[in-house]
Amino acid sequence: MRLHTLASLIRRKPPLTEESITVVDQPMLKRAISAAALGNMMEWFDFGVYGYLAVTLGKVFYPEASSSAQILATFATFAAAFLVRPLGGFFFGPLGDRVGRQKVLAITMIMMAAGTFAVGLIPSYASIGIWAPILLLCARMVQGFSTGGEYGGATTFIAEYSPDRRRGFLGSWLDFGTFIGYSLGSLLVTVLNGALGESAMVEWGWRIPFFIAGPMGIVGLYLRLKLEDTPAYRAQLDEHDAKVKQAESAGREIGTIFIRFWRPLLICIGLVTLYNVTNYMITAYLPTYFTDVIGRSQLSSDLMVLLSMVVVVLLIVGIGALSDRVGRRPVFAFGAIAQIVVAVPLFYLLGLQGIWAPMLACAVFGVILACFAAPTASTLPALFPTSVRYGALSIGFNIAVSAFGGTTPLVTSALVDVTDNNLVPGILLVVSGLVGLVSVVFLKESAGQPLTGSPPQVADADEAAATYEVARREAEALPA
Repeated sequence: MRLHTLASLIRRKPPLTEESITVVDQPMLKRAISAAALGNMMEWFDFGVYGYLAVTLGKVFYPEASSSAQILATFATFAAAFLVRPLGGFFFGPLGDRVGRQKVLAITMIMMAAGTFAVGLIPSYASIGIWAPILLLCARMVQGFSTGGEYGGATTFIAEYSPDRRRGFLGSWLDFGTFIGYSLGSLLVTVLNGALGESAMVEWGWRIPFFIAGPMGIVGLYLRLKLEDTPAYRAQLDEHDAKVKQAESAGREIGTIFIRFWRPLLICIGLVTLYNVTNYMITAYLPTYFTDVIGRSQLSSDLMVLLSMVVVVLLIVGIGALSDRVGRRPVFAFGAIAQIVVAVPLFYLLGLQGIWAPMLACAVFGVILACFAAPTASTLPALFPTSVRYGALSIGFNIAVSAFGGTTPLVTSALVDVTDNNLVPGILLVVSGLVGLVSVVFLKESAGQPLTGSPPQVADADEAAATYEVARREAEALPA
């Protein structure tokens, strides 16, 4: 933990005392991580399923279009859901700052599960005509609106429960859930494609993965209802503050975020752009790139992308722990620079015949993506104070994801189609790497430090005593 930061807390009014240091409830911390990660897992299970079923869904909902138009229409529906994500962020984020993180996360869990489950119930175009893609769009909109409050709330929840010195490690479990969910969804579709064949998948098999969202949502809701709100949120709400927060309008908080916190908001948008352009390029676009652009078999393509996800799952928690020791900025910077240097060569390797060169490229992309995913959940909440953390993070995250992340498959597919250049996806990754690197330059290091506006959080009473003693001695050594 940074000594100067601790020393300044001793000198503030009211000053830091040993009693004011938050000792984390370990059983509640474990439940919080499990509940938050499961919600993210369900969200990305849906994305994995949708990305791997893009070709099949095109045949089910847009059968009268050409094959390329089917892909573009499917990705357009995918991207349309992201248009409402900022609305979800603007609604759920400030709401979470006023009524509590736990309540809002329970609501988003219900809506996510319902939206995903509903996709499996929609009749095909052959049954109801144009109403089929319209209903698909509506279900995706519900899911998109709910996820607008999901990631910002989940990262806030875990960050506000975690001890300062382990926030990177514990926060990385949230995105571990992300890639486990995606891997499970993509693996399920791969197995179904192999077992049922194209005809059965188009006829009825595509519905199976979406139906699984119902039971997953019930389990996630149960876990979230068993949680208490975070120590940081409860600490700032005495009786007077609670009344003020209840009376404060969402519009006023949103105005405060854009006026007072525009610098960290821009940094948040830049880091999320870096992470999510890479994320959606690999998870949502690459399966179709392999099949429709390179001409690989469906099974080969699915397994290639799944390799990237396995690499991320194997590395993410270790890199999260590393960020607690070396800092968040070096981890982000390494990933951004690596992406700038190797993105175009890796897409060249992806286009080669055989299996080893594409496998190597997918593995390297997995390493780069892990460098972005691991520190994100611990870095973004540290940009904002407790009073606006959920709202600011939800707004910044969803603006970036909607504008640059969710549109990545559609924009990339269209550019490759227009330019007939298979290296265009690599060029887009270079651009996002440059945006992210600029954001890292202006990012303040937060590893080991208390969240803005909160006292230090530690794992046990002994660590609280030791932390206070270090802070006291450092404060005495500073000039008056």
